[in-house]
Amino acid sequence: MGETETTGPVVRFEHMTKRYGDVAAVDGVSLEIAAGSFVALVGQSGSGKSTLLKTINRLIVPDEGQVMLDGGDVAAQEPHALRRSIGYVFQNIGLFPHMTVAENILIDRRIAGEAGGGDAGALLDMVELPRAFASRRPTELSGGQAQRVGVARALAGRPGLMLMDEPFGALDPLTRDTLGETYRRLHERLGMTTLMVTHDMAEALLHADRVLVMSHGQVIADDTPDGIMNEPLPEAAQALVAVPRRQAERLVAMERAGRKAQP
Repeated sequence: MGETETTGPVVRFEHMTKRYGDVAAVDGVSLEIAAGSFVALVGQSGSGKSTLLKTINRLIVPDEGQVMLDGGDVAAQEPHALRRSIGYVFQNIGLFPHMTVAENILIDRRIAGEAGGGDAGALLDMVELPRAFASRRPTELSGGQAQRVGVARALAGRPGLMLMDEPFGALDPLTRDTLGETYRRLHERLGMTTLMVTHDMAEALLHADRVLVMSHGQVIADDTPDGIMNEPLPEAAQALVAVPRRQAERLVAMERAGRKAQP
């Protein structure tokens, strides 16, 4: 796989609503995601962030409104073709245990009828795994290694748009942070548009260019990480920002207490 940069698409939601019974999981959302940006969707469970994300690749069909990619309505595209053009990384990875790492990475290209398997090594390079891993089975991988393979698989179709749904949530903190940094570098190098769902505000602030906070199906805050940290926010958004801030304050207090206790 070459190093030619792609140009990620503009994503636009127009009065998008999705209901489950009487509950609006997403309630009249209208917003635009700039080409090449890295946007994090943050909110508590049930806030609507994963529902919003999945309307882009038509895993969920909205009841009202439109989802547009570079001005084209995704509803006008055949679902399988649309999904092959969009990278998708999720928490439970879904690697096939009977296939090698290389076969897992290239599965979508094989289904699409593209011959050859020479790109697997280059994709492993991109996610910072040794090429020797190509012949391993998923059961031989750690959680972090398996998730890197999941990212490589999502990159195999050379997508301009990457959707990530709690991609690092099942990983230990060190692996999660390292993989997040790895993906951020890939995002910049490849020029993709990335939308990442996470419940972890610290993760959103550290990796994204723009943070959208959702509550009860609506976007209640939309700003840069600096703006989210320093500008006035609705109460529900303030509560999410307060968590990493309190954690940081407690760690500093513990460090100071430990220094004072030393002889």
